[in-house]
Amino acid sequence: MVFAATGEPTTLLPAVTTAAIERDVFDQIFLKLAEIGRDGGTFGDSGFTPELARSWEWTDPLTLTFHLDPRARWQDGPPVTAADVAFTFDAYTDSAVGSDDRTTLIEHIASVTASDSLTVVFKFRDRYPEMFYDATYHMRILPAHLLRDVPRATWQTAAFGRAPVGAGPYRFVSWTPGQSIELAADSTYFLGRPHLRRLIWRVAGNLNNAVTMVLAGEADAVEVLVTPANIAKAKADTALAIYPYAGSTYTFVRFNLRANGDRSKPHPVLADPQTRRALVLAADRPQMVQAVFGGYAKVPPGPMPQVWSWLWKTKLTPTPPDSTAAARLIHGRHLSFHLAVPSTSPTRVQYAQLLQEQYRRLGIELVIDQVDNPTLQQLLESGKFDATLESFVTDPTPSSSVPALWGRGGPTNYGQYSNEKFDALVRTASSSATQEAAQTAWEAAFAALAQDPPGIMLYALDNFAAVNRRVTDVHIQPDSWWGLVRTWRIPPNQLTERDRAGR
Repeated sequence: MVFAATGEPTTLLPAVTTAAIERDVFDQIFLKLAEIGRDGGTFGDSGFTPELARSWEWTDPLTLTFHLDPRARWQDGPPVTAADVAFTFDAYTDSAVGSDDRTTLIEHIASVTASDSLTVVFKFRDRYPEMFYDATYHMRILPAHLLRDVPRATWQTAAFGRAPVGAGPYRFVSWTPGQSIELAADSTYFLGRPHLRRLIWRVAGNLNNAVTMVLAGEADAVEVLVTPANIAKAKADTALAIYPYAGSTYTFVRFNLRANGDRSKPHPVLADPQTRRALVLAADRPQMVQAVFGGYAKVPPGPMPQVWSWLWKTKLTPTPPDSTAAARLIHGRHLSFHLAVPSTSPTRVQYAQLLQEQYRRLGIELVIDQVDNPTLQQLLESGKFDATLESFVTDPTPSSSVPALWGRGGPTNYGQYSNEKFDALVRTASSSATQEAAQTAWEAAFAALAQDPPGIMLYALDNFAAVNRRVTDVHIQPDSWWGLVRTWRIPPNQLTERDRAGR
């Protein structure tokens, strides 16, 4: 199976990255204790399926005990133990590692300890509906015997991340920089050898190249098509099957409320909430969605992807464009700021140009800076930006990704946004006992965000994956597109010469 990758990973060590391009690969190598069910439910534990944990029980309301599958082994031989789980939690919550998930885990989980080699105990600080989800979803379990002696401050560039060893269905084989990454099915995988013998990610460089690679038969699958033109081409290709699925990504402009490169000072333009609101009103988002995507995207009423379908059923509506109101809020001031955009995303570059033109009509100067993805990440982490145009792949629940991105002190709140009312409503939503109560609280939280915008929520895609028709049993998992590739098959009568030759 050959995947067309829009970019190239920087590391395959899960604890130091949440990027989708890395996750696509390392989700085949590493396992969680349990996997979220196909319905995407995060309340309670009834929908989860075992992975490294064979079973679990609640010892008391704040104590969750997992029993590991004794058959699970690391790909270099040793068994997976409870000590590995405790080590993983310690690493994910260590500031030296710098995991984006660390605040999510630290907030509610007090400790993770091994009571024997196959039994691990999670102690929680408080009781809430998504306890099991927090204990299982965020962490891919790591091999303590291989990482214990690696200084954690160096994990971002550690050799392990270029040649990882996990306990999952596929083993790492090779990584040719700028070209490809190859994995091979692990014949000793304790849950059963995968049907596909080899997985290869070929680096296409950008989405259009990836789609072209699939249309030319040089790759078997691409996870998103995005544009109407790409969708039409894929639908017209009789060799491809199209799989629609709810998108877990939304795209936005992020404002930096602190001065570009000096977080001790407010931003001269974007620190003002009235100016930020004017910039939202001046952006004709419905017109942009129609121009770029046709009927294949929606304007979100908050920081939300389409996979959170239950949140789209609220009374929330996106702030409509109103250039007259925007002009009143600006009061004739000359506004100028820079927008950093990833050069590898033609769609986001197009969006930046549309925004630039809409703002120009109101006398607002928007300077577009096209940068590569590593540079964009450096700008975000250093605070050396005015605004950025980003896409964010969310978790299945807003309880972790929304406060991480927009909550005060969130690990990816690079714009230094702070809104006490919003943070309080997020805490209420995250601790709600039912989805109905959570829905009401999230509706209030996003309404507060609309009044004091940290950015501009631009679009949430209708997602389509394209996969060669010879591949069967395909299921696209919205939170990890290729997460279930271990269950896919190519029937013997559908094998191509490339399959038989192993190319």
